[in-house]
Amino acid sequence: MIPREIFKQIRRIQITTSRLVSDVFAGQYHSVFKGRGIEFEEVRQYQPGDEIRSIDWNVTARMGQVYVKKFVEERELTVIIILDVSQSFSFGTVNKLKKQLAAELCSVLAFSAVKNNDRVGFIAFSDRIEKFVPPRKGLRHVLRVIREALYAKPIGVKTDLAAAIEYLNKVAKRKTVTFIISDFYDEGYKKALAIAAKHHDIIALTITDPRELALPDIGVIKFDDAETGESFFIDTANAALRRSYHDNSSAKLEERGKLLSSLHIDHIDIRTDIPYSQSLVRFFRAREKRMR
Repeated sequence: MIPREIFKQIRRIQITTSRLVSDVFAGQYHSVFKGRGIEFEEVRQYQPGDEIRSIDWNVTARMGQVYVKKFVEERELTVIIILDVSQSFSFGTVNKLKKQLAAELCSVLAFSAVKNNDRVGFIAFSDRIEKFVPPRKGLRHVLRVIREALYAKPIGVKTDLAAAIEYLNKVAKRKTVTFIISDFYDEGYKKALAIAAKHHDIIALTITDPRELALPDIGVIKFDDAETGESFFIDTANAALRRSYHDNSSAKLEERGKLLSSLHIDHIDIRTDIPYSQSLVRFFRAREKRMR
């Protein structure tokens, strides 16, 4: 039984993100994510101005009048949202936890897809596959995806990106637009990601909290590693320690960015201290410009 509070959160996210989709993202989503190509729709009688190469000679010969083939863009896409629900997402020091922000991102992407008549699927993962929702259309289905993202109760605590990406390759036989929402704090996933990128249009949404980049000078504080259960104390008054922490964190983010770029994977940097709408708009505009 889902708690009433979760239903309230789902409703709030639905209202907030559906308005955002209608006002900002719907048109841009349509323009940057293309369908599978051109699809035959019907034949009709020739009209002045029609191209000669569109004439259907078989039908023309059979009917005794000139007929042409009519084609339309095959718009329908399959969108897969892969969500990290490991314990590292139960962290956040500004505005909201990373997992709450991730649920809103899922909602924006799912509503954008359904508004364009695309199918949406969902994969939640930790160090195992926690949930798979096969792609479907419709508002009710989108609300289920939001519920699964918001109400996830993972069994695993660690992160296995490679397993999640390999699972995508198993369940998605045709090309998809795949959004991976994670902090990418993992290793050994490059090979799986490279294989997936050859078959799917993959976009990485990395969520970062400012405290993962820099420590405040507030004296001795206790840290609990959510994925390992290890606890330790750090003296944040130590300037050298703060500098080392910042340098190591920056190096990890730079390495992550280089890996995604080397595989030609689009990357959206989401911060818990910056409205995610800004980051998404910037991505859509850049991709739209690149595709012209």
